[in-house]
Amino acid sequence: MQLTGIHHLTAVTANAAANHAFYTQVLGLRLVKKTVNQDDVSAYHLFYADGVASPGSDLTFFDWPVGPERRGAHSVSHTGLRVGSTASLAWWKSHLDSQDLTVGEVHERDGRTTLDFEDPEGQRFALVVDDGGAPDHPWEKSPVPTAHQIRGLGPITLCVPTLERSLPVLTTVMGLREERTYAIPGMGEDAAPITVHVFAMGAGGPAAELHVAVDPSAPTHRQGAGGVHHVAFRTPNFDEYANWHKKLVDSGYPNSGPIDRFYFRSLYFREPNGILFEIATDGPGFAADEPMETLGESLALPPFLEKRRAEIEAELKPL
Repeated sequence: MQLTGIHHLTAVTANAAANHAFYTQVLGLRLVKKTVNQDDVSAYHLFYADGVASPGSDLTFFDWPVGPERRGAHSVSHTGLRVGSTASLAWWKSHLDSQDLTVGEVHERDGRTTLDFEDPEGQRFALVVDDGGAPDHPWEKSPVPTAHQIRGLGPITLCVPTLERSLPVLTTVMGLREERTYAIPGMGEDAAPITVHVFAMGAGGPAAELHVAVDPSAPTHRQGAGGVHHVAFRTPNFDEYANWHKKLVDSGYPNSGPIDRFYFRSLYFREPNGILFEIATDGPGFAADEPMETLGESLALPPFLEKRRAEIEAELKPL
C-alpha cells in the first residue's frame, strides 16, 4: 500500500473573480469544477486542472474574505507546477514578467531547472521542468500554447521548525522515503542556509515528492489569502483508502474519519507540525456529474447539497 503522488493542493483566495481570471487566462489552467466548500457553502471551491481534470493536476481554492497570510513555519510554503522543458520556462519567464508579478530568474534547484513566481495575492509557486515522460492532457481552449501548458502539481514544499516531530508520520505512517537533501538560502543577509529534505512516494519524481524545509528561525504561519490550506496525496482506489484509515487508527493517529466528497473520498489529519494533510482517492472524478466537454461551466453541487441550490446560488457572487 503506497501513496502514489500529489492529488491536489487547496489554497485561499479573497477575490474569487480575480482568482478565476488569473488561473485561467494567465496560467492557462482549465476550471474543471465550480462548486462550493462543502463545510462552508457560502464560499466557492474552485478547481483548476489540466484538460481532462487528471488527479495530480488539481489546484483548488476556497473563497474566503480574509486578510493576507503571514508567511512562516508550520505551513506549505511553495507549490510546484510542472512544465515540459527549459524552453517552456523561458516562455513562462517572459509571459509572467509581462503581468507585473513578482518573478525570479530561471535557475537550478535540487538539480532541476526552476522559475519562482508569486500570484497576485502572494502565493508562492515554482515552475519546475519535468521531462520524466508523464502524459500531457492539454486544454485546447487555453491561452497558453500547448507545448508550454502546466502539466500538473509537484513537488510541494513544507516549512517546519524541526524535522524530528514530523519524521515518524512521514516515513512510518505515510510510507514516504527520504531520498536526498539540498540547501536553499536563509532569509536575511547573514542567515544560515536552510536544509530541505526530499521525501518521495510511489514511482517518485517531481509529481510524487514532498520537500520539507527546516527553518527554526521562521515565525509561525498565520493562514490567509495567498496561503495554502492543505495538501492532498493520491491513493488509487476505495480499498486502499479504507486501509489508510485503518492504518491511521491503528497508529493512534487522530483523523477526520472517511468523508465522501462525491468527486473523491477524503481522509484528513494534521502532521505533528500542524500542517493539514489529506489522503484522497483518484476517483470517481469530476465527470461524475458533468460531461467532460463542459466541466466547470456551471455551478456543480454534490447530491446532498442539490436541494439547497437556490439558497446557495443566491449567496455567491458571479465569477
